[in-house]
Amino acid sequence: MYPGAVAAVTPDKPAVIMAGSGEIITYRRLDEESNRLAHLFRSAGLKPGDHIAFMLPNHPLFLVVAWAAHRSGLYYTAISSRLRPDELAYIVDNCGAQAFITSAGLAEVAGAIVARTPAVRVRLMTDGVADGFDSFERAVAEQPPTPIADECQGADMLYSSGTTGRPKGVKPNLGLAPLDTPGPLFGLVSLLFDPGPDNVYLSPAPLYHAAPLRYCMTFQRLGATIVVMERFDPERYLELVEKYRVTHTQLVPTMFIKMLKLPPETRNRYDVSSLRCAIHAAAPCPVPVKERMIEWWGPIVHEYYAGTEGNGFLYAGPQDWLTHKGTVGRSLLGTVHICDEDGAELPPRQHGTVYFADGPSFEYHGDPEKTRASRDPLSRGWTTLGDIGYLDEEGFLYLTDRRSYMIISGGVNIYPQEAENVLALHPKVADVAVFGVPDEVMGEQVKAVVQPDSSAEAGPALEAELIAYCRERLAHFKCPKSVDFRDELPRHPTGKLYKRLLRDEYWPHRDTP
Repeated sequence: MYPGAVAAVTPDKPAVIMAGSGEIITYRRLDEESNRLAHLFRSAGLKPGDHIAFMLPNHPLFLVVAWAAHRSGLYYTAISSRLRPDELAYIVDNCGAQAFITSAGLAEVAGAIVARTPAVRVRLMTDGVADGFDSFERAVAEQPPTPIADECQGADMLYSSGTTGRPKGVKPNLGLAPLDTPGPLFGLVSLLFDPGPDNVYLSPAPLYHAAPLRYCMTFQRLGATIVVMERFDPERYLELVEKYRVTHTQLVPTMFIKMLKLPPETRNRYDVSSLRCAIHAAAPCPVPVKERMIEWWGPIVHEYYAGTEGNGFLYAGPQDWLTHKGTVGRSLLGTVHICDEDGAELPPRQHGTVYFADGPSFEYHGDPEKTRASRDPLSRGWTTLGDIGYLDEEGFLYLTDRRSYMIISGGVNIYPQEAENVLALHPKVADVAVFGVPDEVMGEQVKAVVQPDSSAEAGPALEAELIAYCRERLAHFKCPKSVDFRDELPRHPTGKLYKRLLRDEYWPHRDTP
C-alpha cells in the first residue's frame, strides 16, 4: 500500500512513464529517491507537521517529491507551473513552506521569489541550478536510500485555483498514521474502479491539481503503472491508450469534447479496447457529450463529484448515469442537503446551494472568513463548495452552476451552465463561457464569449448562428443575447474556466465574487 512495499516485490516495474520522453521511473527508484529526499528533509530540521512546497511541470520527479513529503509526515503544496512571481511568492509564504523545490525550466519565476520567501530554508532545483538554489540531484544523492526512522503519513495542502480572488490552501487534519494506512480515497477507488497491480493509469492533466495528484498516488499504492502526459493532446491521448494498453484514466469534460471533435477516421484509427474505466470529474459533463463517449467507449465512463476540500464524494456509475442522465452522482461520503439562502432545506427538484453533512472537516488556511462562508447559515456544521443544484427523489444530485455565476435577469434565476453545455457542442465552437453582464432594464442579460474553431469564422454571422442554435434547444431567456469572440479563453490546464477574469471586464465598477 505504498511504493516501498511494491518495490520489495517488483522493483523494476515502471511506476511512472513520461509520455513525451519515454523516461521511466521504476518502483525501486521511486522508493529510493523519495527515501533520500525524506532524509534530506529531516537533516534540514523538518519534522512531522511542517510544510514544503514545490513547483514543477509534469516532470519525472514530481511524484518522487510528493511521496518524499508524504512519507515524512509533512504537509506538501504542489503549485501550478503557470504562476507568475507575485502569485508564487504568495502561496509559498502563505503555506509556511520551509523547503521549496522547482526545475531549471522555471528558474526565472522561482528565482524572483527568493528574497520574498525568507522562511524557506531549503531550496532545490532539478535539471540545473540558479542563484539561491542547490542542485536537487546532488543534494539527494548524498542521502541514504533507506526509509527514515519515523515514517508517517503526511497530507497535501493544495490551493484553490483562484477563480474567485486570492487562492486559499485547503488544510486537512494531519493524522500522522503509519505509512501503510489506507485513506478514504483508497477505499473509494478500491470499491468503485476495480484497481490492481496490472493497471496502467493514464494521467493527461497537470499533476499539481488535486485529482491527478491524489489518484496517481493512490494507484501507485496498488502497484499500477502511471503514464503521465506532459500536456493533453486529443489524438496523442488515443495513441497512448493503444500503445500502453491503458486500463484506467481520468479526464475532464473538455477533453471528451476535444476528442469527439476529431475527425471520425482519426478517432477510429486507435484501439481503445483495453480501457476498463474512464473516470471524469471537475465540471458537469453535457449530456450529449457523455452519451457519445459511452457510445464510443462503451459503459465504462464513471463520474464523481468532489472537491479539493474533501468534504464529500458523490458517484455515478455508467448504469446509474444512463438511468439518471445529467446526474453527478449519489453520495458515498457525506450527506447532501440542498438549502435556500437562509439555510432552510429544500425538497427534491428545487434548486439551492449544495451542502455536505457528516463529511471530513476542513479549513481554508489563514482565511477564517472564507472558512465561515463555506458553512451553512444555521451553524449545523454543513459545508459547501459553492455549487448550485438539486436532488431527485432517489438522492441523485444534478449541478446547475456555481453560486457566484448565477444570472438574475428580471428577477428570474438563469444558470449559465445550460447554455454553455449547448454551445460547446456546436461544430464551430472550440470553447465557450456564459455569464451575466449589466442590463439597465433587466439587471443582467446573458452574454456568451466564444473561442471559435477558426478565427476567420468570428463575426456577426456566427453570432446570429450561435444564438439561433441555442434558442432551438433552450428557452429563449436562458440563451445569450449577444456573443463576443476571443482567440482563447482563460482556462486552467485542468479544464476549469477562469470565468471571473472574463466577467470582470464587463463589470468594471463592481466587485465580483
